[in-house]
Amino acid sequence: MQQVMAVTFEKHGQLHYVDPAGHRVSVGDHVMVPTGEGPEVALCVWAPEGVQAADFGELPSCLGPATDADLARDKANRRFRAQARIIVNRLVREQELPMKVIGIDYLDRSTEFDRQVVVYFTAPHRVDFRQLVRDLAKTLQARIDLRQIGARDATRVTGGIGNCGRDLCCSTHLSRFEPVGLRLARDQDLPSNPLRVQGACGRLMCCLKYEHPLYQDFVKKAPKVGSRVRTPDGEGRVIGHSVPSESVVVRVDGTGEVTRCPQAEVCPARRAYDSRGKD
Repeated sequence: MQQVMAVTFEKHGQLHYVDPAGHRVSVGDHVMVPTGEGPEVALCVWAPEGVQAADFGELPSCLGPATDADLARDKANRRFRAQARIIVNRLVREQELPMKVIGIDYLDRSTEFDRQVVVYFTAPHRVDFRQLVRDLAKTLQARIDLRQIGARDATRVTGGIGNCGRDLCCSTHLSRFEPVGLRLARDQDLPSNPLRVQGACGRLMCCLKYEHPLYQDFVKKAPKVGSRVRTPDGEGRVIGHSVPSESVVVRVDGTGEVTRCPQAEVCPARRAYDSRGKD
């Protein structure tokens, strides 16, 4: 067994899994977590618990609770990022640049430079931001790094609520993007119209990809649409599947009533019904 806990650097932000390293941590505690630019303050949103080691592999180790000095530094950096965003948006408007600022990151310490401000933005095409970089460097007194990102990454940074009513997968637990095609929507009996199955980013929903194996497994075990089955309400014909509830939708003969039956109830009956038809 392996001890794992989940932390986030932003409220409702993406989850990062960490080895508690023997520290006693509860949900809501601030801890120090190693990053590429040094230890940073993170919020524990999932208390340590035992999992199978193969599920997570090697994880970074928690460095312990955040001190008052760590929290003060983190608060100051957040305040600086908020002020920097206001300045960046103002300069973008003044210079009439066709770009949208998505997020600001601030590094106040590094082995290569003293301070760096990273600006994430989206744009329909390449942008000449040389004057913007000069003005930002002069105003913020820091090294400036502008990074253009795509629609999916922009949605991951900003976050939001998906069609399911939950926080977006990309801004919480989803660690990497995979190609998503309309074939996955058809396999899941969803509309083939891209506008009906797109996420907040304007691309096809990521959940179509990682939920697809569940639909494939269900189809292998469940009676096909159009096949005849026996239900507690009588014999009927399968007219649909409900994968989330692991059930099939059946129209009962005679009454025409539509009923939903658990897959486990109709599959054995279907085999008995089919074998009876062959005799």
